[in-house]
Amino acid sequence: MKITMRKFLPAGAMTVAIALLFAVPALAKQTGAVFISSEKDNLITVLDGKTQQQVASIKACKRPRHMQLTPDHQRLIAACGDDGSAIVIDVSTRKIIEKIPLEEGVEIFDLSPDGKKLYFSNEDEATIVAVDLASKKVLKQFKVGAEPEGVLVTPDGKTLYATSEGAGMVHVIDLVTGKIVKNIEVGKRPRRFALSPDGKELWVTCELGGAVSIIRTADNTVAGTIKFQPKGFRADDVTPVGIVMSTDGKTAFVALGKANHVAVVDVASRAVKNLILVGKRAWGLALSRDNAALYVANGLSDDVSVVDVARGRAVKTVKAGRVPHSVVIDD
Repeated sequence: MKITMRKFLPAGAMTVAIALLFAVPALAKQTGAVFISSEKDNLITVLDGKTQQQVASIKACKRPRHMQLTPDHQRLIAACGDDGSAIVIDVSTRKIIEKIPLEEGVEIFDLSPDGKKLYFSNEDEATIVAVDLASKKVLKQFKVGAEPEGVLVTPDGKTLYATSEGAGMVHVIDLVTGKIVKNIEVGKRPRRFALSPDGKELWVTCELGGAVSIIRTADNTVAGTIKFQPKGFRADDVTPVGIVMSTDGKTAFVALGKANHVAVVDVASRAVKNLILVGKRAWGLALSRDNAALYVANGLSDDVSVVDVARGRAVKTVKAGRVPHSVVIDD
């Protein structure tokens, strides 16, 4: 027996039902795949999250760098530094389905909570640029300090934080009014962010300061600083960049760059609990949702270290193209 929607809906309702069916995106089933961008190979390597075996290699664009999943996990967006664009990859098929024009040199970006806008830093122009992903048009540009890099939009979509490497500042931008409401002095050469799950603290890596500055978001003031001094390394070899926080907010992981270690920090006490040896120039980090596995992109050894968090050490090394930059886990 053939069943149609008309049999169950009043006149005119079928059109509405079909429109709703296509208007509301379904949440994608998480694949468990691990995506790694490599700057020199122009590739994105895909690993099986359970075995860490390579299952695909996506020919991406010129110098793929920062990557981020859309809120529904159906798409992966990757910034292309030398293309002046971003590519959009279908997570299930691993095919490039769209290209978004941005500006040359793009590295770090963040998405609005609804996934409709992309905010990226333009180092050459000292701006943060807002782009509408549907129309691909620039909505607004915010003038900030020299060499902006890190970008973070708060979960309510009202505030954007941006690092300025040259000015040694974090800029606080009100996305409702479109104005910078505060400039916060932090350590030397601030790079990346991690926001605590409760939204009360924003941790900022300071590459040339060998430290993390902790911002209290209630009043946007610096509430503390953690200095990293691993034994056997000169101060200028301790260059923290990548940072990620556990889902319960109790632990922060900081990649120490040329010091070839990841620092494990107790968030409450600010104490460094462990230093985990990984590859050369530990840079980008990604933590699995269950907090069990930490992936570390090592830019100068052309590989990714897989850290068993419970055991506190790297248990596997996976080749991931030349100069791996960022890691994203679809979980």
